[in-house]
Amino acid sequence: MNRIIFLLVALPIAACPALTQDRPAASGDATVRAKAGPSEVVVTTTSRLAGAIHSLTWNGKEFVNSADHGRQIQSASNFDCGQTFVPEVFNPTEAGSVADGAGPTSTSRLLELSARGNQLVTLNRMAFWLKPDQKSFGNPARNTVPLSDHYLAKRVTIGYKDLPHAIEYRVTFLVPKGEGHTYAQFEAVTGYMPPEFGTFHRFDAAAGKLKPLTDGPGEQPDPVVLATDDGKYAMGVYSPDQPSKGFERAGYGRFRFAKEKVVKWNCVFRVRDPKGVAGGDYAFRCFVVVGTLADCEATLAALHAEFRK
Repeated sequence: MNRIIFLLVALPIAACPALTQDRPAASGDATVRAKAGPSEVVVTTTSRLAGAIHSLTWNGKEFVNSADHGRQIQSASNFDCGQTFVPEVFNPTEAGSVADGAGPTSTSRLLELSARGNQLVTLNRMAFWLKPDQKSFGNPARNTVPLSDHYLAKRVTIGYKDLPHAIEYRVTFLVPKGEGHTYAQFEAVTGYMPPEFGTFHRFDAAAGKLKPLTDGPGEQPDPVVLATDDGKYAMGVYSPDQPSKGFERAGYGRFRFAKEKVVKWNCVFRVRDPKGVAGGDYAFRCFVVVGTLADCEATLAALHAEFRK
């Protein structure tokens, strides 16, 4: 077994030597693939995005709108710093910072990457979304440095058992001790897609079917799928770990940003503890489903049948 795969599967992130070794950033340029129906699912990462997923293609279609350092298939987290929670002001992000823009480099630091066959594994030190002197919607950054002490490990496997249209997406966030948070919000995985994926659906578990979903925007408790109008291309997300305790009416988000010409889905987990959010590993298991709308519906039904509580 490759060393990084052993470390990130068998041990907590904190046990990984890469966290304490001073070394050049690892290359983030990699591709993994596997057959799904008439085509391969091809997942591509880049050094520009510190190993976050820059591209996912299937049957000749690009599913990712990778315009800056936020619009990828990636992971991020948000914390309250023991104050009123404000999004983005203390926001470790896998692919980089808002200041990285459309540029060729990332403030995030990729420490390890392994890409073999249908499986990708990465270890990343996440940048804060805001630089210390920046604001988000008028709210000043609460971080005092551009690079966080928050780490992210992910293992992405295209195909799950007999479900070729399912991508198993396992992530672990390492939260440092002593930051003083009482609320943590983990965006385990999100996908930013081209605007043509403009038809939103939710998976009705009781019916085993996809049903229309309003624009929202925001979260609701059912897995979501975003598709082209003709249903030939679709992508969405499911997690057997949902919902978070105390947040049973949320978990799966959908958003349409008309001005920016992008749509988004995500899978979000939350931890609230007035005594303090503990430092350490927070691990989540998700499945990204991709293919036709019918492929996604059948895959979600099979996953729900396996994992339903």
